[in-house]
Amino acid sequence: MEPVSPSAAVDRVEETWAPRIVAEANGQHVKVACLDGAFVWHAHPEADELFYVLDGRLEIEFREEPTATLERGDLLVVPAGVEHRPVAPVETTVMLIEPAGTRNTGDAEDSDLTVKDPEEL
Repeated sequence: MEPVSPSAAVDRVEETWAPRIVAEANGQHVKVACLDGAFVWHAHPEADELFYVLDGRLEIEFREEPTATLERGDLLVVPAGVEHRPVAPVETTVMLIEPAGTRNTGDAEDSDLTVKDPEEL
C-alpha cells in the first residue's frame, strides 16, 4: 500500500490517448492519460466512464446532449451506452475510472488509438 499521485504518474506518460493504469479497486481501474485533439466517437455499452481533469480543458461531445466542458478539477461521468467523443482543445491530462478491461475506444472499430492492454505504472 503506497500513495499514488495521479499528477506525478501522468508526467511519465509520453503518448497521447494511451491510458495507463495507476491503481485498481473493486474491479475498477484508475487510469491517467494525456489528451490532445479529438478522439473517436464511441460508447461503452456495459460501463460508466468517469473523467477527472488534472490539468487543461476537456470537451466531451454527445450525439444527443450539449457538449460538456470540463476545466481543471472538474469531473463527469458518462453513463454506460452513451455515445461520446472527448476533445482536448489544448494538451490535457486526465484521470479515468472505469471497470477493469474496458477498452478505451469502446464499441468503435479498432483504430490507431485503441489500447488493448494498458500498461501499469
